[in-house]
Amino acid sequence: MAVRRLVITADDLGRDPLTDQVIAELAAAGAITAASLLVTTPHTDQAARAVHAAGITPHLHTCLVAESTGGPWRLLTDAPSLHEPDGDLRLADPLTELRVEEGEVLAELEAQLGWMHDRGLRPRAVDSHTGTLYGLHGGGLLPGALHWAARHGLAVRLPRDPEPLRHLDRPGAAAPRSSLLGPTEREARHRRAVDLADHLGVPIPAAILTNPLPARLLGSYEALRDRLLHGVAQLPPGTSELFLHPSGEGPGIPPERAWEARLLPDAQWRDALASTGVELVDRW
Repeated sequence: MAVRRLVITADDLGRDPLTDQVIAELAAAGAITAASLLVTTPHTDQAARAVHAAGITPHLHTCLVAESTGGPWRLLTDAPSLHEPDGDLRLADPLTELRVEEGEVLAELEAQLGWMHDRGLRPRAVDSHTGTLYGLHGGGLLPGALHWAARHGLAVRLPRDPEPLRHLDRPGAAAPRSSLLGPTEREARHRRAVDLADHLGVPIPAAILTNPLPARLLGSYEALRDRLLHGVAQLPPGTSELFLHPSGEGPGIPPERAWEARLLPDAQWRDALASTGVELVDRW
């Protein structure tokens, strides 16, 4: 029987103090096996220390755009194509990947990884906040990012199964409205990226699973739990990743994030997860 494994990752560590507190508590409770750290926010140092104390070395959540929550987000390098005149990161925009300079992006990735290394944190994997590196809207940053990850021996959140990539936009949509790519080209780009990752020896997950829906469309906490359990049941052999964005209830925090925080330590979720025979691990 083929073995199925699952990394359970809490994304957006460092986003805001409430999110950081919730993720640290989930880590201490053993409800997650990984976390992914933003290093461009005012809360990063404390967040990294709290999760590391719980036994988790966070992944690098590479960040090239900001959110409106939690104070100014700033790059670690001078990259004019990425920041505002005052130095703050530009707010999240799906077309960012079409405007940025690749050399500036790679220099910033190097600086963000260096920030973690300087603090004794050695991440094993990287991913992309808001998906900027993935080229979902027509940008071409992913091949360079894969070469960069290979040089540092880093795994990348790039699923072999392309279907979940669409969930980073909107369920059921073949391509985001702002994308310059049609479904055929998106799929071709994905295949080329997977082939390049394999050629470079960059570990990638078999599939990714997340919650793409806001609370108003989910309808209830139980609907979230049932959707994700159904998704886990469909995972292919190999090691996949479930990434969520758990947090609490507060200003600027989407309400479904509180449901995700409730889910991860939920005994019914844990029992149902165990019944699927999926082994929980901390890396792919």
